[in-house]
Amino acid sequence: MTAAHAHAAARAAGPLPLAEGAATPAGMVRLAGLAVPVWPDGVTPSLLEEYQVSPPPVERSGETRRVLAACLKCCWSDLSADPWPGATAPVERVLDTYRALIGRTDDVMRNWAVGALRRLHDSAWVVMADGFVRLGPRCATWPVESYGQLKELMRRLPEPERGELTVLRDADLVEAAGPDDQSLAQPHAGRIDGARAEFDDLLDAFDERRRAEVVAAFMALEFAAEPVQESRFAALRDPAPRRVLAEMLARRGRTLIQQRERWTSGYDDAVAAKTGTALGESERAVLTLVLIHSVAIPRAEGLLPEDSWLSPHATPVDELRRHTQLPIGELEAALRVLRHAGLLAQVKAGEEAGGYVPGPQFHRLTQAARRRLQEELILAAGPHTPLAAAVRAQRKTGDE
Repeated sequence: MTAAHAHAAARAAGPLPLAEGAATPAGMVRLAGLAVPVWPDGVTPSLLEEYQVSPPPVERSGETRRVLAACLKCCWSDLSADPWPGATAPVERVLDTYRALIGRTDDVMRNWAVGALRRLHDSAWVVMADGFVRLGPRCATWPVESYGQLKELMRRLPEPERGELTVLRDADLVEAAGPDDQSLAQPHAGRIDGARAEFDDLLDAFDERRRAEVVAAFMALEFAAEPVQESRFAALRDPAPRRVLAEMLARRGRTLIQQRERWTSGYDDAVAAKTGTALGESERAVLTLVLIHSVAIPRAEGLLPEDSWLSPHATPVDELRRHTQLPIGELEAALRVLRHAGLLAQVKAGEEAGGYVPGPQFHRLTQAARRRLQEELILAAGPHTPLAAAVRAQRKTGDE
C-alpha cells in the first residue's frame, strides 16, 4: 500500500492497522500496531483559529470535550508518563467523573454523556467496549508541549463521589470479551517509531514565513468546514506555493478543488476508487434517501442548480421512516454515523422538527465524483427511466 492510499484509508476509516514488521507510511506515527497520521511541522488544526476559519462542527461539542476530559482523568493514572496508552477504566467511573465535573446527576445529562462517548469512540479518541474505556490512539498525537496544561487540568478536575470501582486486569478483560475481541487490549507501549519526514523536500525551499504560510493553507484545505477564500491565504494566491500544496495533498491521496475564488481538498479519484467506502449498507441507504428528497427532487423542480449537491430543502425524519425498511434504532444509528462523517447535517425549521440535508463533505467532490454521484442518483431514483438506461449503456460502453 502506498503512502497516499494509507492516508486515504486512515482518513476514511480511522487509524490504520499495521502488520508486524511493516514499514510505517510517511507522515504517520506507529502506535503499537496502528498507524496514525500526523500534521506537518507539528501544527494542529487549532491553527485555524488564528485565521478565523471554522473547523467542522462537533455535535454537542461542550459535552464531548467534558466527557473526553473525564476519560483522561480516569485513564491517565500516572501523570509522570505520557497520556497514551494510559489505563483502562469502567465507563461508570467516567460518567461519575463527568457528573462531578458538571454538578448534575439527572438522566438527560447521562444520556448526553453516553452519546459523547460514542462520538469519541467513533473518532478514535477513546476505545469503548464491554463497559470499559481507554484512551484511543488519537490521544497519542497531542503535542508534548500540551502535557503541562493537560496535567494542570487533571489536577483541577473533581474526583467522583462514588467509591473506588474494581478495574479488571487487562488479561481478564480480554478473556471476558472473547478470543476475537481485542478492542480493549492494552497496547504494549507508547510510540514505537516517529513519523517519517513527508514534506521536507517540498517545504525546505521556502523561508520560515513562507513555509508557515504553506502549512497553514494545507491545514485549512484539509480541516476547514467550508472551502476557504483564496484571499485569506497567501499560499493559495501564488501559483508556486499552490503547486507545492497540490503535491503535498497528492502524497496523502488528496487533490486541490477550486470553487471560483474558494479552495478545498478532496479524495483523488484514482485513490478513492481503490480505497472504497467505510459506510455500511444502512448508512448508504439513508444517505441515498436524503439525496433523493433534498437534491434530486428539488433539482427536477428547478429549485436547485444542476451542479449543486448542497441543499436547503431538508428531508424530514418521518419521510426517512416511511421510505426505509430499517428499524428505528438502526436508522438513528445510521444518521448518527452520517452526521459524524459530515455527510449529513441536521437542521431545524422554525417550530417544526426540521430534518436532514447533505453535509459539508459534499463541498469536497471532484468533478468526476460529482458526475458519478449524479449517475448513481439517477439509477437509484428512477432505475427504469430512459435516463437510467442511457447511464447503464454508457457505462457498458466504457467497460468494453
